[in-house]
Amino acid sequence: MNIYDKANDLAKALRESSEVEEITSAMKLIEADPDAKAMLDNFRDQQMELQQRMMSGDMPAPDEMEKMEKLFEVLSLNLNIRRLFDAERRLSVIIEDVNKIIADSLGHLYGGAEA
Repeated sequence: MNIYDKANDLAKALRESSEVEEITSAMKLIEADPDAKAMLDNFRDQQMELQQRMMSGDMPAPDEMEKMEKLFEVLSLNLNIRRLFDAERRLSVIIEDVNKIIADSLGHLYGGAEA
């Protein structure tokens, strides 16, 4: 069994998943709406900045987090952006599940339960 072949099979399955198709479809609709695109880009920029700060140990103030949550709620009122967020969340769950499956399969190497 070639692990790289299996990894490529998994990558292909992810690319062909309904979640990725839904993200692609939603993004096309958002790209066609300049206002929605600008709002989403602005949100992503702020989100990235916050994540980078958090990774460097600079935890944002509660009011900053609340501002981002409210912005997320406002963006979610746009049906295409909400569709994108929902599909991204579903894809994220799949990726987390796959990571857990892989980690669990190697747990026995580090004293965990055998897979």
